[in-house]
Amino acid sequence: MCSVDNTQNIISFCTGYGGIELGIKRAGVDVRTVVNVEIEAFCCANLVAKIEEGRMDDAPIYTDLKTFPAEIFRGKISGLIGGYPCQPFSSAGKRKGEEDPRHLWPYIRQHVRAIRPVWCFFENVRGHTTMGLWRVLSDLEEDGYRTEWGLFSAEETGAPHQRIRCFILGRLGNPASLRPRGGRENREGEQSEVLGERLESDEVGNSASREPRQSQARNGGQDIGGGSEATRWPARPGEEQYEWEEPRVTEAQSELGGAVDGLTHRVDRLRLLGNGVVPQTAELAWKTLWRKMNEDND
Repeated sequence: MCSVDNTQNIISFCTGYGGIELGIKRAGVDVRTVVNVEIEAFCCANLVAKIEEGRMDDAPIYTDLKTFPAEIFRGKISGLIGGYPCQPFSSAGKRKGEEDPRHLWPYIRQHVRAIRPVWCFFENVRGHTTMGLWRVLSDLEEDGYRTEWGLFSAEETGAPHQRIRCFILGRLGNPASLRPRGGRENREGEQSEVLGERLESDEVGNSASREPRQSQARNGGQDIGGGSEATRWPARPGEEQYEWEEPRVTEAQSELGGAVDGLTHRVDRLRLLGNGVVPQTAELAWKTLWRKMNEDND
């Protein structure tokens, strides 16, 4: 059984604002990011600012995942994480899958093979379950990783929105009996059929039901990691604010008080937040999938 009791050196692909690593840390795992890989200029500037403020690990930022020199990190990395581009699988797009130029999974798989991390933790949109997920699971298992996956939502952790995401956990040391057999050509139909059966069953991955669970308490400090003011969800717009919240400042008030006007880099910030992973959701996914994986291995 793989242990995560010690500090885990990790590489973060498609880092965004670092939501996945924040979630893993919330789950109690001591992860240390040694490399970030992020192509978006505004995201990189955000990462640099956080690093300079001491809020993120001091790590270099590579900007091209396709040319990332993965081989130099072989044997030095415990975990590899990433929320690779969702556009090839998102229902909001054209769902071109592997034909989409933003399809980065083949490159990530190359890097997994070159680095051989002890574990991998990936995130993508819900649409991934009907396009591309079977190939990711098949590739990881073919490369010797035991896999678990599931659908998880921000609503499950008390957020006022759903934001359903697919999370995949892989751990090195896949038993031979669990590895796919035969060539890829012979496995495609079988893998798609098996995945379809899993989607139609009452259990989607390890998330207890096909639809992510409804939150039992939207606020009041609900937190799967213990609970504190810093981890509560704020009141919805129009609701009375909680005592622990900072007073909200409107745009008109900001002109008088000198606060941020909310317009600077607005589009870039919306993209950053829209593509980012909710740390609480990543925390729930990690805890659930890691527990399931260890239970199955006992």
